[in-house]
Amino acid sequence: MEIKIIDTDKGQVEYSIVGKEKPVLFLHGGHSNCKETLFHKGFDTNKFQLITPSRPGYGKTPLDDKFTPGKTADLLIALLDYLKIDKVVLYGISAGGLTSIELASRYPERVDKLILASAVSKKWLDENGQVYKTAKKLFNPKTEKIIWGMTRIFSRIFPKMIANNFHPQFSKNKLQKLDKGDVNELLATLRHYNSKTGFIIDIEHNIEREIISNIQCPTLIIHSRNDNSASFEHAEHANKMINNSKLIGLDNEWGHLFWIGKDSNETIKKIIEFIEH
Repeated sequence: MEIKIIDTDKGQVEYSIVGKEKPVLFLHGGHSNCKETLFHKGFDTNKFQLITPSRPGYGKTPLDDKFTPGKTADLLIALLDYLKIDKVVLYGISAGGLTSIELASRYPERVDKLILASAVSKKWLDENGQVYKTAKKLFNPKTEKIIWGMTRIFSRIFPKMIANNFHPQFSKNKLQKLDKGDVNELLATLRHYNSKTGFIIDIEHNIEREIISNIQCPTLIIHSRNDNSASFEHAEHANKMINNSKLIGLDNEWGHLFWIGKDSNETIKKIIEFIEH
């Protein structure tokens, strides 16, 4: 996997790229960046070119003036122009959902198909709610380095304890004895997490109602009913608002992180089939 930083007329952007043939543009969720590969699982890099930018405020992509999903969408189009890619399959994950919706709606000629995976499809957190207030305290740029630094240290010393503590953040399922492979996949993902300035902006994101209803491309919405990070209501909302959409509701172990667990292979297979047909 190659990681590059380029300058475009819309600003600087960091991205990773691997593979060849059909291009898939991944918009990562909160706390993540272009180094995350969990959602690449199941993709044959001889058939797919996987492009993962760090969204503004994450990784080495500066936030600058990109406080909205619309501004981020413009930056990503500039990235595709630089890469000389006319059309992509757009794969929006979690907090990357609103930018994916904005991009698919405003640049229909650049998006072949849209996948919304555990994705936010409207305003995410209530500003008067406890989750919002806690997120503002824990993941602002002054404290997030400490939080994620401590997470990385303790995940090396007490991997099961960290996995047990994170599981309820992602899943409504009662905690069972976690599979060692699942623990390793989770910790490998957390290793790249940094909120930087991106997450504080993500929790403020919103889009105009007509943006989502203007999407015309075939759309697959895939979301767990057990999701404890972004409720299933987001999937239902997207399905209601997007005409050419199909909703697959999951009853999986890891909820929000449906790429982890024995039940993940079948889910990933459905996503690949949607892209290929």
